[in-house]
Amino acid sequence: MLIRAADAAGIYIPRFCYHDKLSIAANCRMCLVEVENAPKPLPACATPVIDGMKVETQSELARAAQKSTMEFLLINHPLDCPICDQGGECELQDLAVGYGKDISRFSEGKRVVLDKNLGPLISTDMTRCIQCTRCVRFGQEIAGIMELGMVNRGEHSEIMTFMGQAVCSEISGNVIDLCPVGALTSKPFRFKARSWEMQDHPGIAVHDTVGSNTLVQTLRGEVLRVLPRQNEDINEEWLSDRDRFSYTANSSEQRLTTPMLKIDGEWKETDWQTALDNASSKLKKIVDEYGADSIGALASPTATLEEFSLLAKLMRGLGSHNMDYRLRQQDFRADGEMSAPLLGDSIASLEQAKAVLLIGSNIRKEQPLLATRLRKAIKNGAVVSAINCTEFDFAFPVQTNIAVSPSQLVATVARLAVIVASKEQASISDAVADIAESSAASEELEGLADSLIEAGSHGQIIVGSMATMDSNYSLLVALATIIAKLTESKTGRLEEGNAAGAWQASFLPFSDGKTSGKNANEMLNTALKACLLFNIEPSLDSLSGNAAVETLREAGMVIHIGSYRSEEIEDLAHIMLPLACVSESDGTHVNCEGSMQSWKAAVHPQGEARPGWKVLRVLANYLDLEGFDYTASETIRDEISSISKGTDSTEVYAPVLVEQNMLARIPNLSLYRVDCITRRSQPLQQTLDNPPAAAGMHPDTLAAKGIDDGSTVELTSGDRKIDISVYASSSIPLNCVLLPTAMQETAALGCANWLEVTSCA
Repeated sequence: MLIRAADAAGIYIPRFCYHDKLSIAANCRMCLVEVENAPKPLPACATPVIDGMKVETQSELARAAQKSTMEFLLINHPLDCPICDQGGECELQDLAVGYGKDISRFSEGKRVVLDKNLGPLISTDMTRCIQCTRCVRFGQEIAGIMELGMVNRGEHSEIMTFMGQAVCSEISGNVIDLCPVGALTSKPFRFKARSWEMQDHPGIAVHDTVGSNTLVQTLRGEVLRVLPRQNEDINEEWLSDRDRFSYTANSSEQRLTTPMLKIDGEWKETDWQTALDNASSKLKKIVDEYGADSIGALASPTATLEEFSLLAKLMRGLGSHNMDYRLRQQDFRADGEMSAPLLGDSIASLEQAKAVLLIGSNIRKEQPLLATRLRKAIKNGAVVSAINCTEFDFAFPVQTNIAVSPSQLVATVARLAVIVASKEQASISDAVADIAESSAASEELEGLADSLIEAGSHGQIIVGSMATMDSNYSLLVALATIIAKLTESKTGRLEEGNAAGAWQASFLPFSDGKTSGKNANEMLNTALKACLLFNIEPSLDSLSGNAAVETLREAGMVIHIGSYRSEEIEDLAHIMLPLACVSESDGTHVNCEGSMQSWKAAVHPQGEARPGWKVLRVLANYLDLEGFDYTASETIRDEISSISKGTDSTEVYAPVLVEQNMLARIPNLSLYRVDCITRRSQPLQQTLDNPPAAAGMHPDTLAAKGIDDGSTVELTSGDRKIDISVYASSSIPLNCVLLPTAMQETAALGCANWLEVTSCA
């Protein structure tokens, strides 16, 4: 189109509705240009380039058309720039200077459009809307959900949601950036500051494995807004709502800002020297009395590469290999044999994939921006299939969407491996064939196998973070690897946050293929004499739930290094050391393609909080450990070797079967409860993507159990039980229950894989 050619040549043409990531709408008419032999000005965004075409972008006819369009757009615009959050970065404001008039020729009353309630993230002033439809096209083409649309005609046209509902897409905040005027603005940022007052700081998002590039905007030492920073190889110019709005947790009432000691059961504020001296002396004493194997460290997957590295070095310096970040994993049989949790290719390469298989993954909620890549791949002709324990709405067309009980998940994937081997005339191990026997072949699996074989090296198999919570995770990874080898596809694992960084820093209970320490599950189910918790809340961040709390309560000493305090932490810990938030510290994130991305602190830490790498460095000094003389985070980063990608083992273990005649539990993690930061972001907590705790079951399961939709039931596993409301969903397999994790309402069940309904109310 002409507008692209002009941009490539460095010739500016004004525009409102045009955006290079969206389809052509040509409804604002601001880009009208004069084309030789054309009877009237033509929209540059919708006019194809032709050999020999002569175009005038600054001729009298073109300028007159552009000025007329601007005058038309300003007829009903409120011109309330002094109170508009878009002031200073408004496209209409900028173009009005060049193409508008200083006096309006219209004296009639302006129309008024009622504002819409789009939810807790997006604020509306719809009278300012110029009907460019960028927000509408973004929902249809990028987010995959048509939540906004235009109704009525002419002067009465307006943008609204269907049936007055809120906008609930996991990437909805991008319409704020796309809006060329002040019709859609950030609700948490509303009336906080002007764009020219704030300072920009490059940052990296840590809540998923994409590592989206961000722009952190600050004023007077406070983070006021987070915007996407363009990086076509990683996040393009988009940002998930989780990464955009989680900064609001920085000002949580639960921020821990002072070192604290528990003295005679009461918390007392203290200074860093006293707190670190107390922590180090007690750690030394425990190691001397009980040995290094009696202490352990558990860290959040969102920790930085530097924090993982120093915590691992500190623990090994004390002689302990008990360290882990995999708090929601329960199958560790392949420890030492798995490769790092990486995609297996670049993020951008997903757009060129011809066939993609998702195993144990709700990729739309787990990795929102990878889902946008898959949506583009489908537009390019790719087929996407999924094998899960729930039929998810991916917001893009899926060729095969298989939902089976957790007891059948491994068997279904094994059956796919057998089918692929048969079609490729390759041998398959007896172990895989034995597992596959409990799952019958189907046309869906046959078609799935054909698509992967046909795609060859352009195929991609992804084992998602939901699979990490499965009791047969090791088998799912091994089977995915077998299928990938048979079809010559790429295979990858996607976990939480900076999981790849934890592997690169060797923050694991094994090294060189040998397990020498306790994994997270063992540490949370076997009492240690001392445990160091790095920015985690055990009942919410681990699959063990309340059982983890009970185990840690038996520890002689618990040191909490974290950004927040809570009743649970105050009950468990003996020492609390305040940790700087992501925007308050330097750090490095390793994303799912293995790229290391570093950032600098945007603001100073609150109160006495300190960056994690500094806390660990000084603690190591108090412990008299050698090699902790770092003065900058870059020094730590630079001494860490590049990540070893490796290859996952194809060794097949005996599957752990879910008990029969029980309800198979399907754990489901809300995208806004993945870590202590997102759980304290009030705008995110108020979204529809963070519903109250409830158990989902198939309507036929409810009927068989005599349970009414919306009633409250008691779910039990042994002596553990919870009361919870239920809802019906046909996307859940029979005799299964979909339960949210990282919620206090379900933490009592721990990692139970099977449940009973003992009573109904």
